[in-house]
Amino acid sequence: MTHTGVAELKGKRALVTGGTRGIGAAVVRQLTDAGADVVTTARSAAGEVPDGAVLVPADVRTPAGAEALAAAVRERLGGVDILVHNAGGADPYPDAAAIPDAQWQDALDLNFLAAVRLDALLAPAMRERGTGAIVHISSAAVRTPMGPFLHYTAAKAALENYSRGLASELAPAGIRVNTVSPGRVTTPGGEATREQWARVAPGDGAGVSPTNTTPLGRDGLPGDIADAVLFLVSDRSAWLTGTNVFVDGGEFPRG
Repeated sequence: MTHTGVAELKGKRALVTGGTRGIGAAVVRQLTDAGADVVTTARSAAGEVPDGAVLVPADVRTPAGAEALAAAVRERLGGVDILVHNAGGADPYPDAAAIPDAQWQDALDLNFLAAVRLDALLAPAMRERGTGAIVHISSAAVRTPMGPFLHYTAAKAALENYSRGLASELAPAGIRVNTVSPGRVTTPGGEATREQWARVAPGDGAGVSPTNTTPLGRDGLPGDIADAVLFLVSDRSAWLTGTNVFVDGGEFPRG
Protein backbone atom coordinates (compact mmCIF):
# COMPACT_ATOMS: atom_id res chain seq x y z
CA MET A 1 0.00 0.00 0.00
CA THR A 2 1.07 3.59 -0.48
CA HIS A 3 2.48 5.27 2.60
CA THR A 4 0.59 8.54 2.05
CA GLY A 5 -2.86 6.98 1.79
CA VAL A 6 -3.50 9.31 -1.15
CA ALA A 7 -4.42 8.07 -4.62
CA GLU A 8 -1.55 10.06 -6.11
CA LEU A 9 -1.63 8.13 -9.38
CA LYS A 10 -5.37 8.45 -9.97
CA GLY A 11 -6.04 8.77 -13.69
CA LYS A 12 -2.62 7.41 -14.65
CA ARG A 13 -2.27 4.40 -16.96
CA ALA A 14 0.53 1.94 -16.31
CA LEU A 15 2.15 -1.12 -17.82
CA VAL A 16 4.27 -3.39 -15.62
CA THR A 17 5.99 -6.34 -17.28
CA GLY A 18 6.43 -9.55 -15.30
CA GLY A 19 3.82 -8.55 -12.74
CA THR A 20 2.30 -11.81 -11.54
CA ARG A 21 4.80 -12.68 -8.80
CA GLY A 22 7.63 -11.35 -6.67
CA ILE A 23 8.83 -7.81 -7.27
CA GLY A 24 6.56 -7.29 -10.28
CA ALA A 25 3.43 -8.20 -8.37
CA ALA A 26 4.42 -5.87 -5.53
CA VAL A 27 4.90 -3.04 -8.03
CA VAL A 28 1.49 -3.74 -9.56
CA ARG A 29 -0.12 -3.60 -6.12
CA GLN A 30 1.62 -0.34 -5.27
CA LEU A 31 0.48 1.32 -8.47
CA THR A 32 -3.11 0.08 -8.22
CA ASP A 33 -3.28 1.10 -4.56
CA ALA A 34 -2.10 4.56 -5.63
CA GLY A 35 -5.01 4.79 -8.07
CA ALA A 36 -3.43 3.85 -11.40
CA ASP A 37 -5.08 1.68 -14.03
CA VAL A 38 -2.58 -1.15 -14.51
CA VAL A 39 -1.99 -3.72 -17.21
CA THR A 40 0.59 -6.36 -16.46
CA THR A 41 2.03 -9.21 -18.45
CA ALA A 42 3.64 -12.61 -18.16
CA ARG A 43 4.58 -15.32 -20.62
CA SER A 44 1.52 -17.33 -19.59
CA ALA A 45 -1.58 -16.92 -17.47
CA ALA A 46 0.18 -18.78 -14.63
CA GLY A 47 0.69 -16.87 -11.41
CA GLU A 48 -1.64 -14.63 -9.46
CA VAL A 49 -2.73 -11.34 -10.95
CA PRO A 50 -2.96 -8.67 -8.23
CA ASP A 51 -6.45 -7.31 -7.62
CA GLY A 52 -7.36 -4.41 -9.86
CA ALA A 53 -4.86 -5.23 -12.63
CA VAL A 54 -5.47 -6.70 -16.06
CA LEU A 55 -3.23 -9.50 -17.37
CA VAL A 56 -2.15 -9.66 -20.99
CA PRO A 57 -0.17 -12.86 -21.67
CA ALA A 58 2.82 -11.98 -23.88
CA ASP A 59 6.40 -13.07 -24.44
CA VAL A 60 8.29 -9.78 -24.32
CA ARG A 61 11.51 -11.51 -25.40
CA THR A 62 10.41 -11.32 -29.02
CA PRO A 63 9.65 -8.34 -31.27
CA ALA A 64 6.25 -9.88 -32.08
CA GLY A 65 5.46 -10.27 -28.37
CA ALA A 66 6.39 -6.66 -27.65
CA GLU A 67 4.28 -5.42 -30.55
CA ALA A 68 1.28 -7.49 -29.47
CA LEU A 69 1.58 -6.22 -25.90
CA ALA A 70 1.85 -2.59 -27.00
CA ALA A 71 -1.24 -3.02 -29.20
CA ALA A 72 -3.19 -4.60 -26.32
CA VAL A 73 -2.22 -1.75 -23.98
CA ARG A 74 -3.32 0.85 -26.51
CA GLU A 75 -6.64 -0.97 -26.93
CA ARG A 76 -7.31 -1.36 -23.21
CA LEU A 77 -5.88 1.88 -21.85
CA GLY A 78 -5.40 4.13 -24.87
CA GLY A 79 -1.68 4.34 -24.08
CA VAL A 80 0.43 4.56 -20.95
CA ASP A 81 1.73 7.29 -18.67
CA ILE A 82 3.89 4.88 -16.66
CA LEU A 83 6.03 2.04 -18.01
CA VAL A 84 7.84 -0.31 -15.61
CA HIS A 85 10.11 -2.97 -17.10
CA ASN A 86 10.39 -5.70 -14.50
CA ALA A 87 10.49 -8.91 -16.57
CA GLY A 88 13.93 -10.48 -16.31
CA GLY A 89 16.07 -13.34 -15.13
CA ALA A 90 18.44 -16.06 -16.29
CA ASP A 91 19.73 -19.45 -15.20
CA PRO A 92 23.24 -19.69 -13.72
CA TYR A 93 25.97 -21.90 -15.22
CA PRO A 94 29.20 -23.32 -13.75
CA ASP A 95 31.22 -20.50 -15.33
CA ALA A 96 31.07 -17.96 -18.15
CA ALA A 97 32.49 -20.34 -20.77
CA ALA A 98 29.69 -22.82 -20.07
CA ILE A 99 26.94 -20.34 -20.96
CA PRO A 100 25.53 -21.41 -24.36
CA ASP A 101 25.21 -18.86 -27.11
CA ALA A 102 21.45 -19.27 -27.08
CA GLN A 103 21.35 -18.32 -23.40
CA TRP A 104 23.39 -15.18 -24.03
CA GLN A 105 20.82 -14.18 -26.63
CA ASP A 106 17.89 -15.08 -24.38
CA ALA A 107 19.36 -13.01 -21.54
CA LEU A 108 19.76 -10.02 -23.85
CA ASP A 109 16.24 -10.42 -25.24
CA LEU A 110 14.58 -10.65 -21.83
CA ASN A 111 16.68 -8.33 -19.69
CA PHE A 112 17.62 -5.65 -22.22
CA LEU A 113 15.97 -5.74 -25.64
CA ALA A 114 12.45 -6.24 -24.27
CA ALA A 115 12.73 -2.83 -22.62
CA VAL A 116 14.25 -1.24 -25.72
CA ARG A 117 11.44 -2.54 -27.92
CA LEU A 118 8.58 -1.57 -25.62
CA ASP A 119 10.05 1.88 -25.01
CA ALA A 120 10.28 2.41 -28.77
CA LEU A 121 6.65 1.35 -29.18
CA LEU A 122 5.10 3.27 -26.28
CA ALA A 123 7.34 6.29 -25.58
CA PRO A 124 6.41 8.20 -28.79
CA ALA A 125 2.86 8.73 -27.48
CA MET A 126 4.33 9.95 -24.17
CA ARG A 127 6.43 12.39 -26.18
CA GLU A 128 3.32 13.70 -27.93
CA ARG A 129 1.63 14.28 -24.56
CA GLY A 130 4.76 15.84 -23.10
CA THR A 131 4.81 13.67 -20.00
CA GLY A 132 5.63 10.14 -18.84
CA ALA A 133 7.70 8.04 -16.45
CA ILE A 134 9.74 4.96 -17.37
CA VAL A 135 11.47 2.71 -14.83
CA HIS A 136 13.85 -0.09 -15.75
CA ILE A 137 14.51 -2.78 -13.14
CA SER A 138 18.19 -3.74 -13.20
CA SER A 139 20.24 -5.51 -10.51
CA ALA A 140 22.72 -4.36 -7.89
CA ALA A 141 24.77 -7.43 -8.84
CA VAL A 142 25.93 -5.56 -11.95
CA ARG A 143 28.56 -3.97 -9.68
CA THR A 144 30.13 -7.34 -8.83
CA PRO A 145 29.70 -9.52 -11.96
CA MET A 146 30.46 -13.23 -11.55
CA GLY A 147 30.99 -15.88 -14.22
CA PRO A 148 27.96 -18.11 -13.53
CA PHE A 149 25.58 -15.20 -14.05
CA LEU A 150 27.60 -13.08 -16.45
CA HIS A 151 25.02 -13.22 -19.24
CA TYR A 152 22.46 -11.73 -16.86
CA THR A 153 24.61 -8.97 -15.37
CA ALA A 154 26.04 -8.04 -18.78
CA ALA A 155 22.50 -7.62 -20.14
CA LYS A 156 21.53 -5.53 -17.11
CA ALA A 157 24.66 -3.40 -17.54
CA ALA A 158 23.56 -2.71 -21.10
CA LEU A 159 20.10 -1.78 -19.76
CA GLU A 160 21.62 0.72 -17.34
CA ASN A 161 23.73 2.38 -20.04
CA TYR A 162 20.73 2.54 -22.36
CA SER A 163 18.58 4.01 -19.56
CA ARG A 164 20.99 6.89 -18.99
CA GLY A 165 21.11 7.67 -22.70
CA LEU A 166 17.33 7.44 -23.10
CA ALA A 167 16.83 9.71 -20.10
CA SER A 168 18.91 12.43 -21.75
CA GLU A 169 17.07 12.02 -25.03
CA LEU A 170 13.55 12.10 -23.60
CA ALA A 171 13.99 14.69 -20.84
CA PRO A 172 13.22 17.69 -23.11
CA ALA A 173 9.89 15.99 -23.94
CA GLY A 174 8.95 15.80 -20.26
CA ILE A 175 9.58 12.04 -19.96
CA ARG A 176 11.63 10.80 -17.03
CA VAL A 177 13.65 7.57 -17.25
CA ASN A 178 15.16 6.00 -14.14
CA THR A 179 16.53 2.65 -13.02
CA VAL A 180 16.02 0.65 -9.83
CA SER A 181 18.71 -1.90 -8.89
CA PRO A 182 17.47 -4.40 -6.30
CA GLY A 183 19.85 -6.38 -4.17
CA ARG A 184 19.06 -9.67 -2.49
CA VAL A 185 15.25 -9.83 -2.31
CA THR A 186 13.19 -12.64 -0.82
CA THR A 187 11.04 -14.01 -3.65
CA PRO A 188 10.36 -17.59 -4.73
CA GLY A 189 12.20 -16.99 -7.99
CA GLY A 190 15.17 -15.40 -6.25
CA GLU A 191 15.49 -18.20 -3.73
CA ALA A 192 15.31 -20.84 -6.47
CA THR A 193 18.00 -19.06 -8.47
CA ARG A 194 20.34 -18.80 -5.48
CA GLU A 195 19.89 -22.48 -4.69
CA GLN A 196 20.56 -23.42 -8.31
CA TRP A 197 23.65 -21.20 -8.39
CA ALA A 198 25.05 -22.86 -5.27
CA ARG A 199 24.61 -26.27 -6.93
CA VAL A 200 26.08 -25.52 -10.35
CA ALA A 201 28.90 -23.24 -9.17
CA PRO A 202 29.81 -24.27 -5.60
CA GLY A 203 33.00 -22.18 -5.71
CA ASP A 204 30.80 -19.10 -5.79
CA GLY A 205 28.49 -20.40 -3.08
CA ALA A 206 29.54 -17.77 -0.56
CA GLY A 207 28.04 -15.12 -2.78
CA VAL A 208 24.63 -16.74 -2.85
CA SER A 209 24.37 -18.61 0.42
CA PRO A 210 20.90 -18.60 2.01
CA THR A 211 22.57 -17.64 5.31
CA ASN A 212 24.00 -14.37 3.96
CA THR A 213 22.35 -11.09 4.82
CA THR A 214 22.94 -7.37 4.23
CA PRO A 215 24.51 -4.61 6.33
CA LEU A 216 21.00 -3.54 7.32
CA GLY A 217 20.47 -6.99 8.81
CA ARG A 218 17.80 -8.49 6.57
CA ASP A 219 17.06 -9.46 3.02
CA GLY A 220 14.88 -7.16 0.98
CA LEU A 221 11.17 -7.64 0.45
CA PRO A 222 9.34 -7.09 -2.84
CA GLY A 223 7.60 -4.12 -1.25
CA ASP A 224 10.95 -2.43 -0.65
CA ILE A 225 11.53 -2.34 -4.40
CA ALA A 226 7.94 -1.36 -5.14
CA ASP A 227 8.28 1.63 -2.78
CA ALA A 228 11.21 2.91 -4.84
CA VAL A 229 9.31 2.41 -8.09
CA LEU A 230 6.28 4.26 -6.76
CA PHE A 231 8.47 7.20 -5.80
CA LEU A 232 10.10 7.31 -9.24
CA VAL A 233 6.82 7.26 -11.19
CA SER A 234 5.08 9.79 -8.93
CA ASP A 235 5.29 13.57 -8.91
CA ARG A 236 7.45 13.31 -5.79
CA SER A 237 10.39 12.65 -8.13
CA ALA A 238 9.41 15.25 -10.74
CA TRP A 239 13.00 16.60 -10.94
CA LEU A 240 14.69 13.21 -11.07
CA THR A 241 15.78 11.47 -14.26
CA GLY A 242 18.72 9.42 -15.49
CA THR A 243 19.47 8.02 -12.04
CA ASN A 244 19.92 4.49 -10.70
CA VAL A 245 18.41 3.87 -7.26
CA PHE A 246 20.07 1.00 -5.39
CA VAL A 247 17.67 -0.79 -3.06
CA ASP A 248 20.01 -3.41 -1.63
CA GLY A 249 20.37 -2.85 2.11
CA GLY A 250 23.95 -1.67 1.50
CA GLU A 251 24.96 -5.08 0.15
CA PHE A 252 26.85 -4.06 -2.98
CA PRO A 253 29.80 -1.60 -3.13
CA ARG A 254 29.59 1.44 -5.36
CA GLY A 255 31.63 4.57 -5.81
